[in-house]
This record gives sequence, structure tokens and C-alpha cells, in this order.
Amino acid sequence: TTRTINDIESINEIFADGLIPIISDLLSILSVLLVMFFTDWKLTLVCLAPFPLIVVATYFFKESVNKSFTVVRNAVTQLNAFVQEHLTGIQAVQAFAVEGKEYRKFREINRQHRDANIKAILAYSIFFPVVEIILALSIGLLVWWGAQSALGIRGNEAGMAGKIIAFVMYLNLLFRPLRVIADKFNVLQMGMIASERVFKMLDNDDFIHPDQEGSLEPEQVKGSIEFKNVWFAYLEEQYVLKNVSFKVNPGEVVALVGHTGSGKTSIISLLNRMYHINKGEVLIDGAPVEQYKTEALRKHIGIVLQDVFLFSGSVIDNITLRNPAISRQQVEAAARMIGMHDFIEQLPGGYDFDVKERGGTLSLGQRQLLSFIRALLYNPSILVLDEATSSVDTESELLIQKATETLISGRTSIIIAHRLSTIRKADKIIVLDKGVIREMGTHEELIANNGAYAQLYQMQFASDENEKNP
Repeated sequence: TTRTINDIESINEIFADGLIPIISDLLSILSVLLVMFFTDWKLTLVCLAPFPLIVVATYFFKESVNKSFTVVRNAVTQLNAFVQEHLTGIQAVQAFAVEGKEYRKFREINRQHRDANIKAILAYSIFFPVVEIILALSIGLLVWWGAQSALGIRGNEAGMAGKIIAFVMYLNLLFRPLRVIADKFNVLQMGMIASERVFKMLDNDDFIHPDQEGSLEPEQVKGSIEFKNVWFAYLEEQYVLKNVSFKVNPGEVVALVGHTGSGKTSIISLLNRMYHINKGEVLIDGAPVEQYKTEALRKHIGIVLQDVFLFSGSVIDNITLRNPAISRQQVEAAARMIGMHDFIEQLPGGYDFDVKERGGTLSLGQRQLLSFIRALLYNPSILVLDEATSSVDTESELLIQKATETLISGRTSIIIAHRLSTIRKADKIIVLDKGVIREMGTHEELIANNGAYAQLYQMQFASDENEKNP
């Protein structure tokens, strides 16, 4: 956000309030120097004798300001990130009573920002007096040299008194733009540092490349999915999926189970082409996902995530994602199927109720149910449920399971679930452990094998029994 708003604004100031005035002042300096040399080149050289001091002072000034403004920009980024993060997570801060601790962190970041600005101001407070001293030194040399000529010490030169007066004016005309350039230098420095940060972001090649001409854009897909020796890492060589291979036939229901961090969510991210695969292939209907037009691919894959995100706006806008092709009647029909219609109608304004930022006026379970309505409406050929019942109560879970049975009928489905009781009827269960497929088969086959799945099932069965009989 800082790079998009603050840094772009700093770059804008280079052209609006920095570059053009600096060019104008440089032209003024050049013009004054030409006039001075044309009037009396010897006197000009005497007056410009202290200029190497300005070059040295400007160099040290530039280095000091550059370091200070780099720290300033980074501190601004940290400030913005800290405030945004803590406003979003204010409930956690209050729940654990760490307001004082987090406030001290904020004060430390703010102190770094203040100190960096003070260092930059200190550099200006030193540089400007140095420029004034050099101007005074130049005028002193001018008077000394001109006085000697006027008094005949160096030979009586006609019109020297007039030249002295003229050169005093020339020097003021020369140093005034130098002061302005120094004043605009901070704008230039801030803009240059901001541009480095922006270009660093623009040069990042960590993105999904644009679709190529001739990319597949089918109206319908059968729903066949195949992973062929897939290796994937978020960070270089730190693989979260290792040589993963499996096939899902059209209409099959496949369940992915395993401990947290085993790679379940990574598999559906690759299926939806959220990331590039390091090695191997992911095929849909026999074609690699890279050959599909991204929009067309994702249109045929419906996903209900564990962490549901709702935008600020009405219930119906969040369900349809502002798609004008979806009518209110379709939304109401899908809501009835999930069992949410009566609840939505009871909200102030019904389907036009504003859920606020991130759906803050709804519970986790209610947000989850809205995401189910969204998935139902888009009628995807492939359905992915990522811990879809993790945030709902027992009553809501029963509603979801009933709707899910209708939704997955005749549709390729991938279900990620920790509650193994919800996936017993799956056509195939894949057990993942640290990015590797350990077992694959039906519920009965895996129980008979008495392997990792059987152990997970027995542990969960024992846990459920303990909850029923405390």
C-alpha cells in the first residue's frame, strides 16, 4: 500500500515540484556563468575559487540525506503496515491484553521515523550555512581582487568599480538557484528512493504469466484431474509437495487428509493455477492447466475456503461478486438450498444488508454458509471444499452436508477435511504427510491396511467418544 500510494506520490513530486524547477535553476546558473566569463574571465575565476568546497559539501550532504530518506521510507512502510495489521487484529490485541506492549512497539517504530527525519533536517541545517559562508568567501575574494585593481596595485583597470558591483549581483543570482536546488534536492532524493522501491516491485517476476494466444477456453469441462510427478516449493528448493501423483475421474469425490502443513491446500492452489509448478504437470481433461485461459479455468472450479473473505457491501453483492448475470431469484433459490434464506431475510434489509469490512457483522459460520451459496450459484464442474465445515456449529454442518451431497452429485469434487467422519463415502482418500502421498484408497481399504489413515481415524474416533462420554 505504501509503495502504491506514498511512493508513487513521491515520484510524482519529482516532475511536479522537483525536476522542472531544478532544470530551470541549472539553466539560470549556466546563463549567469556565461555572462560573468564574458564580462571578465579573470574576475570570474577568482570568484569561483571556493566552488570546490561546494562540490565537497554537496557530496557529503547528498550521502547523508540519501541514507536518512532511505530509513524514512522504510519507517513509513513499517508504520503503515503496523497500523493496518493492528487495526485488523485489534480483537486479538484486546483479548490478550497486550495493548501496552504493542503501543511500545509502535512508539519504537515511530521513534525511528522521527530520528531519520531529524538527521535529514540536521544535514540541511549544516548545508545551507555552508553555502552562505562560501558565498561570503566569494564576495570577499571579489572585493579583494577588484580593490587591488581599482587602487592600481595590479594595474589600473578601467571600470573595475562597476564590475565589482555587477559581480556582487551576479554571485547572488548564481547562489540563489544553488540554494533552491539544495532545497529541491530532498524532493529529488525522496523520489529516487521511492522509484527504487517501486521498480523493485515491478521487476519482481513472481506472478502468473499472461495467457498466450490460442489458450483453451472450453464452455464445459468433464472434470478429469491428474497430477503427474508434481514438485512445488513456495521458497526455492524448500518443497512442500514432493513427487505427488494421483488421478481423479470425472464425477469422483476425492478426499485429502493429513496433518497441518502436509500440502493439502497447496494441491488445490496448483489446481486453480495460483502458483507455477516447479516440476511435473497438473492436467484437467488431459490438458495442462497452463494451456487454459486463466479466467476460463477458474470459472469451472468452485472453491469454498477455510478462511472466508467477504467484501464491504451487501449480502447479495458478496454472493454474486457483483456478477450482473446472476439474478436475485437464483440467489434466493441457492440460499434456500443451503438453508440460509430465512436467516438472510431476518437481517435488516435482507439480501441488501451491509456485512461491513471483511464481513464483520456476521459470525464465522454465517460467512462460511454464504461462501457455499456463492459456490452453488457458479455451478462449477469441479468443486473444492477446503475445511468447509471447520467454522460452523453442528446444526449448520448438517445443513452444509445435506447441500453438499446435492452439490457434488455428478460433479468432480475434492474435499479437504480434518473430520474424517465427513469423508467416509469418498470414492478415494489420499493421505498426505509432509508433501508426500503415504496412502491412497477407499475408507474401508485404508482401515484394513491399518496404516496412517487408520491411526488418524482411531485417534479421532477415540476423541469423539471422550467428548460424548466425558
